[in-house]
Amino acid sequence: MKDESDQVREWLRRNPGQEKEWLRQNSLIYSALIGVGVLMVQPFLTAGTLDLSARISVVGFAVAIPLLAALLMINHQETFVGRTTNSGLVGITKLTAQLAAFIGLVAAFWHIWWLAGAALLAGGILALAAYSAGYSYLDGGPGPGKESQPPDSGS
Repeated sequence: MKDESDQVREWLRRNPGQEKEWLRQNSLIYSALIGVGVLMVQPFLTAGTLDLSARISVVGFAVAIPLLAALLMINHQETFVGRTTNSGLVGITKLTAQLAAFIGLVAAFWHIWWLAGAALLAGGILALAAYSAGYSYLDGGPGPGKESQPPDSGS
């Protein structure tokens, strides 16, 4: 029986453009999050005092920006090599960087107006649910083109 990584590698051999697309999307995501972080933190640099939401935003982006920069460099190397890494540390770094950037963004919007922060938080949760549902459908759910989708890890 093949393990999940062997199944994914076999699926990627049949869909050679998919891994390049993942690399392209990751590069766009990391660059955009770095840019948003720099723009959102800029007004706080000259502020005399910061309320709690502003401090949370600054700390969130202080964690996220260097991690995102490292992920962007890893992504460029992955693009050069032509495949993604399967390092657990890189996976943890992705999760930490994206979560810290999201916390920083929600806190910055909360600082502007609590309702805006709450709306961004609700929108982020809904987007994650939609992504999970869409990915589940593509990964193993019913539908056309199942043979061109990644293997189900439960088989």
